[in-house]
Parts: sequence; structure tokens; C-alpha cells
Amino acid sequence: MTQRLHTGRVLVVEGKYDAARLARLTDAMILLTGGFAVFSDKKRQKLLKQLARQNGLILLTDSDKAGFQIRTYITNLVGAEHVVQAYIPALPGKEKRKAAPGKEGLLGVEGVPDEVVLRSLREALGPEADQPSPPKEGRAVTYADLYDWGLSGTAGAADRKYRLLGALGLPPRLSKKEMLEVFNRLYTFEQLDSLLHQLEETPE
Repeated sequence: MTQRLHTGRVLVVEGKYDAARLARLTDAMILLTGGFAVFSDKKRQKLLKQLARQNGLILLTDSDKAGFQIRTYITNLVGAEHVVQAYIPALPGKEKRKAAPGKEGLLGVEGVPDEVVLRSLREALGPEADQPSPPKEGRAVTYADLYDWGLSGTAGAADRKYRLLGALGLPPRLSKKEMLEVFNRLYTFEQLDSLLHQLEETPE
């Protein structure tokens, strides 16, 4: 069985299939660029900058021209000193779910063998790989907290979620998993609880 990679850095990949694949290989927080959408998504850009300063990023994009354009853009956006670069080799082929290969005929992150992906991540991280994350002050935010705050699984949850994410300057379409991970990376339980009470007392 493949040993999962442990890291406190945030792993940045291009799309949801890459993220689903990497979630099996590492316990890192995984954030999507949405392909080229990151070029115009100001809130996602802000989030990347915050996470880069707080935790550091690992960039893992496809080995084609588009992947390198995205990699270069994010590196310049957040500052190279906050980024570790992980590269997959340029392997010819196509992913099983696709009818035809990509424009350059290369496998993307989702199609490269597990051992190759893990080796690229470990080589990029060096001695930092599998080091425990420093303990975070305060208790962690949980899925139960999201429910108690009315952000998930309750009537009006979507509206409350969008309002809170808007107040925090975060992308409105974060999934529940992404939202929980971002909250635990950037805020304390007490900060979020206080802000939610303020929003409840403020007319929309």
C-alpha cells in the first residue's frame, strides 16, 4: 500500500480530477486553480496569497504549456519564497476518462502513476516531507461547527455561507471540505464564531 505524504503546506492543482487523485496520496489541504480561471478570480488570488504566507504552497500542475503558465502566474502572484515547485515528467498518453489525448498528447497530473506523483512531491519538499505541522492555537473547527453555525445541512445554509465567505473575502464557491480546511488554516474558532454573531445582528 502506498504511504501517504504528510505536509502542512497547501497543495495547489489545476482541476477537480487532480484533486480527487491527490486526496488519496496526501493529507495536505488541496486547492484548485480552476485552470485559467485563477487569472481573473480576485478572491481566489487573495486566498492563495493568504495561504502562501501562512502555510506555504506546493504547486503541482500539468507538464504542458498551460500548466507552466498557471504555475508561473501563481509563483509571481504569491512570491517565489512561499512556493515549492513539484513537477511531473512529460509522459505521452491520455487519461482513461478522456476520449482523446490533450493538445500536447501528455498525461496530466491525474493520469501519472501514484509513485511518480509522490516521488515528485517528496523531491520538491526535501527534508520537509512528512514533518508534522506546528500545533495550531485554539481548537479546530469541525463539520459539527459548520452545522451549528447554520453553514451546512440546515435551511438557509447556502445564503449564510455566501454571506460569511463574502465578509471574509473568500471565494463564494468553496466546497464544504475546502471551506473547513481554509477556516482551520486562517482563523480560530473564536474569530469565526464572533464574526458569525456580528453578521446575524447586522441587517442584510
